[in-house]
Amino acid sequence: MSPPQTMPQWLSVALSSEKHLNTVLRVLTNRESKRDSARTASQLKALDDKSQPNEMRSPLAFLFRRSKDALPQLVDHYAVTAGAHEAHHHFNRYVDIIPYDRTRVGVHEGSLGQGTERDGIWEGRYLNASWVLERFGRKWWIATQAPLKHTAHAFLSAILQSVMRPPVEGPPSQLDTSSPISRVRTVVQLTRNMEGGRKKADAYFPTEVGRSVVVSPEPGHDGPPLKVTLLETKTIRASHCIESTVSIIPIHRTDHKGENDDEVVVFRHMLYTSWPDHGIPEPEDRESLLSFIRLVDNTNRIISSSSRGKSTPLNNTAGELDSDPPIMVGCSAGVGRTGTFIAISSLLRSYSFLPPAARPTPASVIHASPLGPLPEELEEDEIAQEIDSLREQRPSMVQRKEQIFLIYELLADAFSENN
Repeated sequence: MSPPQTMPQWLSVALSSEKHLNTVLRVLTNRESKRDSARTASQLKALDDKSQPNEMRSPLAFLFRRSKDALPQLVDHYAVTAGAHEAHHHFNRYVDIIPYDRTRVGVHEGSLGQGTERDGIWEGRYLNASWVLERFGRKWWIATQAPLKHTAHAFLSAILQSVMRPPVEGPPSQLDTSSPISRVRTVVQLTRNMEGGRKKADAYFPTEVGRSVVVSPEPGHDGPPLKVTLLETKTIRASHCIESTVSIIPIHRTDHKGENDDEVVVFRHMLYTSWPDHGIPEPEDRESLLSFIRLVDNTNRIISSSSRGKSTPLNNTAGELDSDPPIMVGCSAGVGRTGTFIAISSLLRSYSFLPPAARPTPASVIHASPLGPLPEELEEDEIAQEIDSLREQRPSMVQRKEQIFLIYELLADAFSENN
């Protein structure tokens, strides 16, 4: 299907009305503030469950009582208990960005699924990452923080392991049960490792082609070390992209010779180089961002990689290969640039500027928001709807107002470019 020639009326209205955009900012901010209060209350509730009332420090007890009284119906829905657990504190790059329990990615031995709780113990390894579904484009993503040195093994294990169905609800008629089991084969990074003299991401593969590094598991996990090798790298100037082809293979012996070629997994790492932290790409870089979005989508649909003259299946999986598996995307915290990238991709897909998802999932399978729908004046604004839906699935998605405006502008640019 070809993209429409004319811009939808709701987008024209939004771009021409400062009042409308101010309403979008106000409503989205108020709703996220309620979620934030509920997240805080869920953490304090977990503390209270472990302590007698007189054992809690009075400021925490007061905040808990206030949050509980104000938002009792929201606390469970927006709970972040797993990520806030004391055993997982050092796995979070930022203390205020913690995935929701109901959408967090759980890294299990042999498969990648939803985090679950049993007898108060969280099963699977913790990873600061969330399952996220495009509201209008209907494609699944994994939104994640940039790995830390001590979370790199869990991060790579998420790529190494097969992907199970994300957490959904709804009648069976709405769900595609024919999806092949696959693995992540495209990783998008929207931040440089160093920005403004500060570390925003830790490297987890070599910078020299042919070199390998061994990534060991974090203390307390007995999985095998992972040998990570850079197979190929290239620069795609039009998309401001550095594309790297990387292999992962478990090492089952301490002499590093216990490698089985049947276990090798190859993925593509795509770094966009022109998006500053706490900001947006410069106007002259907008065209490159649209090009990068298209490049990412196209690359994810390629199921083999030619490196050093040898064709290697990406995510070497027995059986049918998924033609369009979930893409893993992150920046530093995995919310601002990450949420903006997913939102733009969703709207571009919805208006046929990107190909449709191979196995589209209706947005109705996502848990309904206890905050209710957006107000009537925003019910036709698909960007406001998309952002609010993303924030229901991972905290603080599309974090800054400049990023919200960027989505409107880029979608308008796509229509202008099409004409």
